[in-house]
Amino acid sequence: MTSFKTLDDLGDVAGKRALVRVDLNVPMADGAVTDDTRLRAHVPTISELSDRGAKVLLLAHFGRPKGEYRPEFSLRQVIPALSDVLGRDVTFIESALHDAIAKLDNGSVAVIENTRFAAGEEQNDPGMAEAFATFGDIFVNDAFSVSHRAHMSTEGLAHYLPAYAGRAMEAELRALESALGDPERPVAAIVGGAKISTKIAVLEHLAAKVDHLIIGGGMANTFLAARGVDVGKSLYEKDLLDIAQNIFEAADSANCTIHLPYDVVVAKKFAANPPTRTINVHEVAEDEMILDIGPAAVEALADVLKTCRTLVWNGPLGAFETPPFDMATVSLAKTAAALTREGSLVSVAGGGDTVAALNQAGAADDFSFISTAGGAFLEWMEGRELPGVKALEDAK
Repeated sequence: MTSFKTLDDLGDVAGKRALVRVDLNVPMADGAVTDDTRLRAHVPTISELSDRGAKVLLLAHFGRPKGEYRPEFSLRQVIPALSDVLGRDVTFIESALHDAIAKLDNGSVAVIENTRFAAGEEQNDPGMAEAFATFGDIFVNDAFSVSHRAHMSTEGLAHYLPAYAGRAMEAELRALESALGDPERPVAAIVGGAKISTKIAVLEHLAAKVDHLIIGGGMANTFLAARGVDVGKSLYEKDLLDIAQNIFEAADSANCTIHLPYDVVVAKKFAANPPTRTINVHEVAEDEMILDIGPAAVEALADVLKTCRTLVWNGPLGAFETPPFDMATVSLAKTAAALTREGSLVSVAGGGDTVAALNQAGAADDFSFISTAGGAFLEWMEGRELPGVKALEDAK
């Protein structure tokens, strides 16, 4: 079990300065935040520390300023939306940090300007970390989404201040531990997406960790081709057939069953609502492309999920953005949601396309945990050590 300190391990924090790494890198249009999901995720941590009398100093990045001041990447523009979701005033600190922090009342919340305006942030400069540590008494990392980066504000500060996981970080790590760290078995993993090349390490890691590996999306076509199936003009990676075969062999050695579709939905062009056929996977014509898994395969996969206790999901099963090729993803998502509601399945999903697909299916709210992290979630699925998390585990 992963070991790290949480806010439960804090004593009296009234008057203490808490440097809290959050993710404020939110989408914006015309100067306004268009999706406040990331902001809302940090409300429990910020509110708890503030209510306990700490001076809450938020560290975050916005965009890619590459170590120099660029006004279009200032965190000042996020302050109104953050204040709205918190239901309390938020101060913006641009410079003269020591003086500005000293003037804050206990329980105040402040955002310090974009950490990436300094080159030392992404370089994880020890000198910058040591300097920033003088602004705080404790360090709280509440941003799993950036913890795959060894940056000053995600990893470096943990070496200079007592370090704790915030509530969002804690929830994410406990969910991930339950999914692959120490899961209830049998475990199924659904991995979809266009290409194997982006998820080779994920597939290799999961083949050795799970009992059922369900492969969908365009990457399933490469696995089918590796098995000698003619996939017509479907998207697949000819240069990765050997990799696919290696993954088959690794799964076999680990007693992991790989599930590929045996009926598919095909069309002659990729467009919304074109003429389609639902056919056996061995009947794809040379001018057709596979764009979704067929209903018989979906039913069989639903039966697989009913035998499992844990599910990890990353990536859609078909071209879900374009109807009717969302049917397999929506159907299986609803099955997973129903199994989770009845208490027979722990379901963890992550990745932008996955979250969008589950929302489209109306299933996201019923999953045990939905991660909004992109790269960090993918690296976790690869079995890689995340520097920001490791720093919390090593913290004294």
